Amino acid sequence: MKPDIFKKELEKRGIELTDTQMNQFDTYFNMLVEWNEKINLTAITDLEGVYLKHFYDSITLAFVEDFENKEYHLCDVGSGAGFPSIPLKIVFPNLNISIVDSLNKRIKFLEELTANLNLDGVHLYHDRAETFGQNPKFRAQFDFVTARAVARLTVLNELCLPLVKKGGHFLALKAAKSDEELNEAKKSIALLGGKFIDEKSVALPFTDDKRFIIDIQKVKETPNKYPRKPGTPNKKPLI
Repeated sequence: MKPDIFKKELEKRGIELTDTQMNQFDTYFNMLVEWNEKINLTAITDLEGVYLKHFYDSITLAFVEDFENKEYHLCDVGSGAGFPSIPLKIVFPNLNISIVDSLNKRIKFLEELTANLNLDGVHLYHDRAETFGQNPKFRAQFDFVTARAVARLTVLNELCLPLVKKGGHFLALKAAKSDEELNEAKKSIALLGGKFIDEKSVALPFTDDKRFIIDIQKVKETPNKYPRKPGTPNKKPLI
């Protein structure tokens, strides 16, 4: 997907990008490719692949949630090179973004990226999600928490739901539909104060690829013992 097609496909979804925003995506692409030669940020580095499978893919969240004109606080867990939160921030400058990632090299990239993109309201944290979720400063503070295919849903629930405020939503982006994974996660959803709302599919243009967005609403407070110590959610998921 070339940049001009990227812009046209978003227009079909009611999202109109300015020249400034298109320039920001161009800068993002160039910095991603440049930094990827120094640190491993992504396996996808060709222009059409990045615009489709990173930029457009990230913005699919806006097809199922209304981010426009509201100063929501969104936390991106395990963001890597900034997906999905930085593309969302470019499109919706009103969003307040917090990114937590365990690898400091990625945080350094994001610091330089957000400075070059002139983005305000982006906060970057080098931390483990388990530790971050136990910090009273961040726990139950976010309207939306996102994670993009970084672990199975049972694990993601424990890392992300403690950060969601009551009434807010955890949005998990998945590349494949898995009823087994969703069934496996039912126990952790309930235990951690969540309620499964929906699983919505979005088709990527010009491909047979689909993306699946799992929407879990926070309906009650997460017990204080969660998330458990770093590494425990992966080793002993709540099944």
